[in-house]
Amino acid sequence: TRLLDNEIKIMKSDVMRISHELQAQNEKIKENTEKIKVNKTLPYLVSNVIELLDVDPQDTEEDGAVVDLDAQRKGKCAVIKTSTRQTYFLPVIGLVDVEKLKPGDLVGVNKDSYLILETLPAEYDARVKAMEVDERPTEQY
Repeated sequence: TRLLDNEIKIMKSDVMRISHELQAQNEKIKENTEKIKVNKTLPYLVSNVIELLDVDPQDTEEDGAVVDLDAQRKGKCAVIKTSTRQTYFLPVIGLVDVEKLKPGDLVGVNKDSYLILETLPAEYDARVKAMEVDERPTEQY
């Protein structure tokens, strides 16, 4: 009976630990959902996907020096060109499905972090293309 009592105590402590972890994870999910809601506020900065890259970290020797975390990521990265004529490399693409993105897609990105928040429909393409400045104007006043 003592063995069974010990087993019951162990299982009860496991249940308590797991329920506490579940509560902590639910709080993290709620917190992250709020962050996403705040960061997905309009207006987006309109951008074009220029290139999608598959990046695998090279097998380099670790010597204890500072490690670039962006260089250690695996997966897809993107190069985008914003409507303000700036080009950015995104080591983390954002909230869209990477497999559905292709070069030339019109996307809405966060103004501060440049993370891709959603792909824009093609019907906006003509209006946005007309507003986009391809080259610097040569006229001077």
